Amino acid sequence: MLEKIKDRVIFETIKNKYTHSVPYHELLGLKVSKFDFESAEITLSIKNELLGNVSRGFLHGGVTASVLDSIGGLVAIGDFISNNKDKSPDYLKSSINHMGTIDIRVDYLLPGEGKVFTANGRVIRAGKRVTVCRMEMLNDKNECIALGTGTYLWSK
Repeated sequence: MLEKIKDRVIFETIKNKYTHSVPYHELLGLKVSKFDFESAEITLSIKNELLGNVSRGFLHGGVTASVLDSIGGLVAIGDFISNNKDKSPDYLKSSINHMGTIDIRVDYLLPGEGKVFTANGRVIRAGKRVTVCRMEMLNDKNECIALGTGTYLWSK
């Protein structure tokens, strides 16, 4: 019981920091709608500042890439916590603070048409220093508009 409470506190803390302490996430308007050991989900509502094709009202491709990178990082963090439960909170915090993207690939499948977008991801492989994630972004018609693969480095 105590372990579940501890996990919930950890995830809520990271979720709040991800949403409110990262200025770029605030600028985009990202909301973490789900976050646990196995998965995470981010939602984004369209606004004029995020449009790439103004005449058609499509989301900018750079925003799509940013959202995919953000969800990849978040699922990497969840997996890292899951695999390091025996470590101290200071160790977890330091490791998470030093994690960074070393590679990302985005495949754009459809134009970014919609009012609300959802991104989710999963870990493909996690080692001691590198985590590889697969991400997808869906529009409000549940159509996959982009796929991504991200590689994240845990530096010391």
